[in-house]
Amino acid sequence: MIQVIEETGRSATLTNQAHLPLAGQPLDARLPLSLLEAVRLIDTPDSEIDAELVHELRNKRFGLSETVNAQIRRYNEMVRKPQRVAYDEVLALSRLIGRRPDADLVFREAGRRLARAALETFSGAGRKAALSLPALIGRPIALRQLRRLSRAFLDGRLQRQGSAIVLEVVSPVSADAAPRSAGCGLYEAALRESLQMLAGADGLVEHVACRSRGDVSCQWRTDWRKR
Repeated sequence: MIQVIEETGRSATLTNQAHLPLAGQPLDARLPLSLLEAVRLIDTPDSEIDAELVHELRNKRFGLSETVNAQIRRYNEMVRKPQRVAYDEVLALSRLIGRRPDADLVFREAGRRLARAALETFSGAGRKAALSLPALIGRPIALRQLRRLSRAFLDGRLQRQGSAIVLEVVSPVSADAAPRSAGCGLYEAALRESLQMLAGADGLVEHVACRSRGDVSCQWRTDWRKR
């Protein structure tokens, strides 16, 4: 199991807020991999830096640390094998990331990355058919792929309700990671990116239920008609 390390290098003690009783089965390694890749991307400077500043930045920016690089290598290896990651390990990582002031950006970037990585495991012909065929044929294909993605990579269930679809996740691993449900942005971004790639839809995703608000599950609802 991953030993979660604070940005200062000390072992993290996750006692900054009351946590929900979240639990679940092991998760696809692409989820924690996407989280750490998002942290590394956001912590990477936009421009070239002097060589003498590299060491200092690695000490100050968690995403540039050797700890993160090592865990990214480990998760990549687990994706290849394939192996799943213990729920509690990803939960601890999510809560650590949730302590960052830019946690919302990290979770949303991770969600987009997770959706793209998940769709790479699907048939290219199927993805193309979902987008290119007339809606009467293409939409059922897209719906099947969205349900598969939700089940395998988000540990969730996706249902169609007329022109809308609803993603339900009973124990989102990042539900209590950050204030104001920022951790749930991971799932919102993953759903939106998946819809864009499979159905060409880019509508508003509403977070209609949330564990952090006392609901029994988190739910996201969106109209998936093309804009």
